[in-house]
Amino acid sequence: MQVGYVVLYVKDEEACRAFWIDQVGMVEKKRQQAAGFTIAKVGFADQAFAFELVPLALMQNNPDGLDLATPSICFHVDDLDATHAALVARAVQASDVGDHHGTRSFAFCDPEGRWFAVTR
Repeated sequence: MQVGYVVLYVKDEEACRAFWIDQVGMVEKKRQQAAGFTIAKVGFADQAFAFELVPLALMQNNPDGLDLATPSICFHVDDLDATHAALVARAVQASDVGDHHGTRSFAFCDPEGRWFAVTR
């Protein structure tokens, strides 16, 4: 597993995007629309790691019960199904593998109830 990106839940996606780009020196790596909201991914040009800026308003119904005050970490793996099976075999609480906003992924939980996403 490799850390792919960290989700920051933000009140104002555009202001946060501008901060990381204009004041910190990152670049926009990706921008997508989800349910009428813009999600931007920003990071340094020479690094794979990024922050994904997700509007809090998009998460109003928060079906997974995430603590939106805490950033969410997303891991990247080569084999999503094998990683899911290995974690479940080790008694890790994990969601089913499914499609989430166009990305095949699943989430798993640590003993304190924090959820982590896993994508390919």
